[in-house]
Amino acid sequence: MEIGRPSRTAMAVAQARAYHQLADEPRVFTDPFAIPIVGESALEKGDFDLGLDPDLVRRRRLLIAARSRFADDTVAAAIAKGTRQVVVLGAGLDTCAYRNTHPDVRFFEVDHPDTQQWKRHRLAEAGIAVPPTLTFVPVDFETSTLTEGLAAAGFDRTCVTVFLLLGVVMYLTRPSIADTWLYIAGQGSGSVLVMDYLYPVARASSQSMDERAKRVAAVGEPWLSSFTADEVRGALVSSGFAEVEDCSAAVLLSRYLGGTVTGPMNSAIVRATVA
Repeated sequence: MEIGRPSRTAMAVAQARAYHQLADEPRVFTDPFAIPIVGESALEKGDFDLGLDPDLVRRRRLLIAARSRFADDTVAAAIAKGTRQVVVLGAGLDTCAYRNTHPDVRFFEVDHPDTQQWKRHRLAEAGIAVPPTLTFVPVDFETSTLTEGLAAAGFDRTCVTVFLLLGVVMYLTRPSIADTWLYIAGQGSGSVLVMDYLYPVARASSQSMDERAKRVAAVGEPWLSSFTADEVRGALVSSGFAEVEDCSAAVLLSRYLGGTVTGPMNSAIVRATVA
């Protein structure tokens, strides 16, 4: 992203979540704040999608909704078991903290300072109140550390925590990703990471996907990292995670939509638990 400007891809993801509330049946993920935080006038201004295969655009929108639902389901299950901390890394315009109904569950939103300032402006314009259970944590992943940012925000390093890392890994370098995994693995037994990642280019066969990659790179937010499923599993286990559930995009969509979902999709979502 360009310094001094909010993330363009964060807005694109938020637009997809918002448009999903209107365009897709069955709806995979329901979010009453998705449209207000984006603004109705921006609903269909998906610059990255212009001219691309409409079916690919729809599948991507459904996948963004599905990963949000997967994350919500994971957070809900963890809270039911007693977890009282949730960290949203690269939060963008995510709204899970605003949909939280548990006054004793604390959320931390970690993001680049420029994107976070933009989000707070969007929240104010939309009339969405910042809950007292939420703490903003401004951190540039490539120049600062989670340790410093979360410590300054009052994060409890001793508590079991859910970490959400959605739509972020592909924009980070491998060393930054490895450092993030190690930090999360150090949180303690039972903590959970939910993240998605891209497969290497060879797994994708769509010109539209290649074009999208070029478009995000053109606005200063290139895809920097991709992994095979075996690479992710091996790295997570080496970092200190025990249970690693890896679900391809096609399987995830089939789970929520029913039946078999076809077409090129080059990503997966992971839920990993600290040993």
